[in-house]
Amino acid sequence: MTQNTPDIRALAQLLARYREPDSARGVLELVITAVPFLAIWALAWHAFDSGYWLGLLLEVPAAGLLVRLFMIQHDCGHGSFFRSRFVNDWVGRAIGVVTLTPYDYWRHNHAHHHAGSGNLDHRGLGDIDTLTLREFHTQSRWRRMLYRLYRHPLVMFGVGPTYLFILKHRLPVGMMRGGWKPWLSTMGTNAGIAIFVAGAMWLVGYGPFLLVHLPIVVLAASIGVWLFYVQHQFEDTYWSHGEDWSFHESALHGSSHYHLPGVLRWFTANIGIHHIHHLSSRIPCYRLPDVLRDHPQLANIGRMTLLQSLKSVPLVLWDEERLQLVSFAEARARVHARSVGT
Repeated sequence: MTQNTPDIRALAQLLARYREPDSARGVLELVITAVPFLAIWALAWHAFDSGYWLGLLLEVPAAGLLVRLFMIQHDCGHGSFFRSRFVNDWVGRAIGVVTLTPYDYWRHNHAHHHAGSGNLDHRGLGDIDTLTLREFHTQSRWRRMLYRLYRHPLVMFGVGPTYLFILKHRLPVGMMRGGWKPWLSTMGTNAGIAIFVAGAMWLVGYGPFLLVHLPIVVLAASIGVWLFYVQHQFEDTYWSHGEDWSFHESALHGSSHYHLPGVLRWFTANIGIHHIHHLSSRIPCYRLPDVLRDHPQLANIGRMTLLQSLKSVPLVLWDEERLQLVSFAEARARVHARSVGT
């Protein structure tokens, strides 16, 4: 932290003034996201009569709007988008049918992520699997190979997101014995998805629906996972064991400020201001820019541009000695250096 940055705990208390949702603003943000999404979806459907590539081109902004809908659902899960918890929950559940994400089940997992982000002793629900150097080298060859596969960019940002949203979210994975609530959330969402898909196929046809909607879902899923990845997987992020772990340190220094161009900030509903979001998750997404405007010293903490974020892709293992994420190549070189030194 810089000399101009206030104490983290004091900062967290200071941010409380930004936590009050504006329901009218929430309705506006929802309308200017959902209506263009439906309009572009319809245009893409009609465009396929003129040529496949024109329709496919329109699916890019549609995917961006689907990501924005997910971010609104995300804020509803934190109880921060509208004043009413009832409205937050039911808007979140309704959006979950479109984003293929069971709202209550996801909210539970995401709460675990916020409560233990950066804690090496509490990795699991809602996180991207991250091993330490020591853990990786004590694994069997088979498990090391599986971790390498899991961390490969084609899996992490290609196959993985599609599997996560289309298949994995259909069951309460990780909470199969967690009582009836996770099952109600996932099965209720599945029923809503079935009704939505059946209605859309009846309206536009089986083939056209898949041609339009499937690429939108696949692209939006990959964008969503990429955003979640770069928000925590960067070289000087924060990881620590339970006895040394600090919620406030992890929030401010284990989450990035993904400084995107203005249009991408809009499509991602300011989620790139992630260090502030983790420090005070009840701040609505539409008020996060106000925090940086009023406290500009916070803008440079964990700041990462779009180009700089590409460098985080190879970073896959946590080096507990140097307190930074490293690549497989760096891990190999350090192990070799140690063996030569001995």
